[in-house]
Amino acid sequence: MAPTSSVEPVSPVAERGRAPAATVAEPMAPRPEHFFNRELSWLAFNERVLEEASNVAHPLLERLRFLSISSSNLDEFYMVRVAGLKGLAHAGVTTQSQDGLTPARQLEAINERAGRLMADQQRIWHGLATELREQGISVLELDEVSEADRADLRKRFADEALAVLTPIAIDPAHPFPFIPNCGMGVVLQLSQGRDEDLIGLLLLPGKLDRFVRLPGPEARYVRLESLIAHWTDLLFPGFGVKSFGYFRVIRDSDIEIEEEAE
Repeated sequence: MAPTSSVEPVSPVAERGRAPAATVAEPMAPRPEHFFNRELSWLAFNERVLEEASNVAHPLLERLRFLSISSSNLDEFYMVRVAGLKGLAHAGVTTQSQDGLTPARQLEAINERAGRLMADQQRIWHGLATELREQGISVLELDEVSEADRADLRKRFADEALAVLTPIAIDPAHPFPFIPNCGMGVVLQLSQGRDEDLIGLLLLPGKLDRFVRLPGPEARYVRLESLIAHWTDLLFPGFGVKSFGYFRVIRDSDIEIEEEAE
């Protein structure tokens, strides 16, 4: 009996000498939940920096340094990133980021999270201040200072600070002055008899130390702005202080440089 042979079937594609066509997958459309917002992610990073200020494994002054870094980081964030978003929001831009947020919505989320971050900074500072005091380093209020130390501070304030402080009255004849980036100041509500209240302003010059050391071997300090608010009679003679507050200005540093065309 003659042997039989089997023949493998040949596909039509192979017969034509062509490889099977590859299946191309459709790209997935980006979805907002797949992305983290860049600005909120940066705030999360700065929260991690701040956490190091509470890490008791670090030396006390190193923890204070982490607190300072988180503060300067936040300043820079507002100078550049938040300033840019505010510009977009004011221009009416409603384009959504990859995570589905408009500039205005990003600003809302940033301010909410940054508010919590700043509250944490204050809480951590109060804890560190207590530990610093236990180690002989104190930042005091004037009501914690002895009469002798207060007299010394007043004399030094009059001799050293008055010459470089410029009292400013805010009224129609004296508009609000320009305040430089990161400038600090004291604003006061002043009264003089039955006359209408006056708003006074004092900017803290950079040439003065913000923390004034008290005499003695201990590392005791008071804030310059506390001295200004307490001894306004030297700056605004004849006026009483009804209220006062401190402020600090952070300006837009998101500058775009355009080169001139040849």
